[in-house]
This record gives sequence, structure tokens and C-alpha cells, in this order.
Amino acid sequence: MTKTKSPAPNARARDLGLPFPGRTGPLNAITDVEGIGVGFRTILEDVPRPGRKRPVRTGVTAILPHAASPTPVPVYAGVHRFNGNGEMTGTHWIEDGGYFLGPVVITNTHAVGMAHHATVKWMLERYASTYDTDNFLWVMPVIAETYDGVLNDINGLPLTEADVRAALDSLSSGPVQEGNCGGGTGMVTYGFKGGTGTSSRIVEFGGREHRIGTLVQANHGQRDWLTIRGVPVGEHMRDGTPQSQLAERGSIIVVVATDLPMAASVAASGAARRYCIGRGGTPGGNNSGDIFLAFSTANPQPMAHRAPAKLSLEVVNDEKLDPVYAATVDSVEEAVVNAMLAAEDAGGTAFDRFHIQAMPHDQLVAVMRQYGRMR
Repeated sequence: MTKTKSPAPNARARDLGLPFPGRTGPLNAITDVEGIGVGFRTILEDVPRPGRKRPVRTGVTAILPHAASPTPVPVYAGVHRFNGNGEMTGTHWIEDGGYFLGPVVITNTHAVGMAHHATVKWMLERYASTYDTDNFLWVMPVIAETYDGVLNDINGLPLTEADVRAALDSLSSGPVQEGNCGGGTGMVTYGFKGGTGTSSRIVEFGGREHRIGTLVQANHGQRDWLTIRGVPVGEHMRDGTPQSQLAERGSIIVVVATDLPMAASVAASGAARRYCIGRGGTPGGNNSGDIFLAFSTANPQPMAHRAPAKLSLEVVNDEKLDPVYAATVDSVEEAVVNAMLAAEDAGGTAFDRFHIQAMPHDQLVAVMRQYGRMR
């Protein structure tokens, strides 16, 4: 049986009174950056499929800048690899050309090929007026992954083209689901159930308000490393269970979006704020793939073959960006915590090797109060 999970109510960091700084957008989500759509396909099954030994718990997360546009719109972007045991396609061109166009799709490690194939096909159909021509254009979407094999029958290759298209067809600019959803369905974070998390910040720059939105697929860290707002939470939540003893063998994908007018080089610097996840306690283990993508929705331009010979861009002065970088770090830290707080227990059936428990909210609040860190 395949089930669709609804968002967990009142399960975010600020609802519990955790002291995250900064002013958020109205949704406290990546969709607070105007024009961004997010979609999910979540697959949660109770029993193994025929001929398999383990259940399927996986999915797809899709993010599309300028989601309402009838044609693909390039966005200036940058990438950073904190630890490289992971995959994000299209990054060579981002580093060289300074932009990408089309969706960012996040899934599990063994589904990158299917996600790439399905996304290319979706773009060819969605933007038929652009690609069904004699201009010899190509499609190069960004596909990223983290490993969900602790909870998902990853070797059964359960993800289909239809699943990827379902995520892309469900793109919405509204509230963003968190926890056990989309590509984050089977992920584990600091020995707790992890997954998808998001947050946003409003910053003033040059006399105007701008927005930063972040989304993470969190599958990294080990229990004793976990730190929240400077509090060594993981040291107080080591309970002797197998999941609390798991070593670092996961990854995290961090997507940072903003409406600040950034050139590619500045976006790359924004992506390099690896301290975003360092705040949570992880040093970036050898087996972890920690990959960051940052992009700006400002300066929308036509595709290169339709653009004029010279382009006029508005670009921020990077000398003034320290508050923006600080807000980005805060937002990512909060997004990771939101992913864990929204998550629900997974596994623990006769078909599973592990029962991965969600973070107990009451215990977290008690630890934070012990250190005087609750609002």
C-alpha cells in the first residue's frame, strides 16, 4: 500500500520556542522567495514488493525557480562541495557557465539516473515551444541525492519516471511539507528520523527588503555530534539504541535561493557557507556527501541563444554581504532542525533492520531549558 503523508502540525522549531534568530518570511520556507515552486512525490509502503525483502520508503523533491514561466529561465548560481561522497549533476556547467535552468530534483542515491531521464523528458514537454525547434538545444537539469538505504529498498530501484513527473507536476508556491516526504522520506539525521526541512529569512540590503529561502534534504551526522543553538543536545540523547549508535554514512543537500541580485561568483560564495551544517555539530564525515547549491532569481534573462550580445545586470556589492551570509547560516541550521522535528518514526517492522525514531520534542525542550536556551 502506498500512502501519502500529511504535514505534521505544530512541529517546527519556532513552534516549540527554540531561539532561532532573524525574521522569517510568512511561510518560513524556500517558497518565500517569489516565483519558486516546490513539489513532492512520497512513497511509503508497509510491506516489501513481490520478490523483495524490504519495504519502499523513498521519493522525489522538485524545486523550480520562475515556476510560472512558460519558458525556461536561467538563474545565476554557484555550488560548493563540503565533502564529496555524493552526487549533484550539472555542477560542472554551473561552475563554468555560472547558471542553470530548469528544476532542481532531489532523490535517493540509486535514482539519480531515473530522475535525470524523467526530468529531461518533463522539460522537453513543459517547454515544447523552446526545445521543439532546430536550434540544437540541450537540457541539463540539476539532480542531487542522499542515501536512504537504511529505511528504503534502495537496491530494488523502486522510483519510476511517473514518480519523478508526479513531483514536478505538483510544484506549488505555498507552504512546504517537511520531514518524511519527497526525497527526504527515508533519510536519517543525527541518528533521528530526518528528511526534508526548510526555512527563510528577510534581510535589508541597500535600503530594500530581500528574501533568502533554504531547503535541505538532511541525512547526515551522528547522535553524539548533534548541536542546536550551541547546546550539545546529542550528548543528552544517547540512549543505547542501535539508531543512536549509527556512524556518519549519510549526506545532506542544501539549496539556497534568494531574490538578491547575485552574480555567479557571489552565489558560489553563498553556497560555500558550509558552516550552515557545522553549526549542527557535523564535521563532514568521510562517507558524507555534503553539497550546496545557491541561486538568485534576480536578473532574469532569456536563454543564451535568444539573448543580446551584451547583458545589463544589477549585482550586489559583496563587501556588504556579511549579514546575508549570517542569515543564510541561521536559515539552514533552522531548516535541518525543522526536518527532524517534522519527521515521524520509520522502520521497526519485521522487514526492517532498524527502527529509526523521530526526535522526542519534550526531551529536546527539556535539554534546551537546562541550558537556558528557550524563548
